[in-house]
Amino acid sequence: MAALSNTKHEKFCQVWHETGNKSEAFRSSHPNSLKWKDETVHNKASALSKRGEVKARFKQLQDEAIKGHNITIASLIKELDEARAVALSAETPQSSAAITATMSKAKLVGLDKHVIELSANIATRSTIDDFYS
Repeated sequence: MAALSNTKHEKFCQVWHETGNKSEAFRSSHPNSLKWKDETVHNKASALSKRGEVKARFKQLQDEAIKGHNITIASLIKELDEARAVALSAETPQSSAAITATMSKAKLVGLDKHVIELSANIATRSTIDDFYS
């Protein structure tokens, strides 16, 4: 996908990618919005970010940045392992930094999600109290 034909949308994507802030991107790409209330800008920025072509362009910018910097989950985990080792081998071990590195690795690979399994036979339950008996 090439740059978006709508120059305001393209600028929105570029600034959103650079800053990670949709509202800032909207204000930058739509100069008239500088006079608007923050809530209005937030709502407009959110709506624009959900448009298919905008989402696709933003994803493309992210993918290009990742490829351009040669970033992979494996390379990030290696960096976190190194940071964890440094934190633990410091003159005063930094256990909180080591824990943060460990949790960051878990997030990268999706192990930070809490899975709750629910099951109930709703057909035999007639009141809310039946669910607690």
